[in-house]
Amino acid sequence: MKINENLKKFGEFLYELRIKKELTLREMCRKVNYDPSNWSKIERGKISPPSDKKTLELWAKTLGLKKSDKKFNEFIYKANIAQGIIPFEIMEEKELVAALPAFFRTLKNRKPTKEEIDNMINLIKNA
Repeated sequence: MKINENLKKFGEFLYELRIKKELTLREMCRKVNYDPSNWSKIERGKISPPSDKKTLELWAKTLGLKKSDKKFNEFIYKANIAQGIIPFEIMEEKELVAALPAFFRTLKNRKPTKEEIDNMINLIKNA
């Protein structure tokens, strides 16, 4: 999947959440102190969403998502994917970060070492 497709998917998701909350673009932007022109570009998949975690959390809350909801995390993850970055929560876990090279190789059909497989199994078991 191309980065542009991820931008578009996040933009559509953002738009759907805003419409569901019955907020106009300008109302939403006033609530979160964001430029309406840039918000529109994000919804249309033309530019990336902000990478700042606090900004994304404010947007999610303003769109009616609670931190305890799956949709809240989905919102943050989709924004991270649209930006082309690994989600914050994963980067905060040293063990997960250490397992990422093996995970990426596996995704690319390159065989990880036995030690890397064992580490991934342990991470999954302890999750």
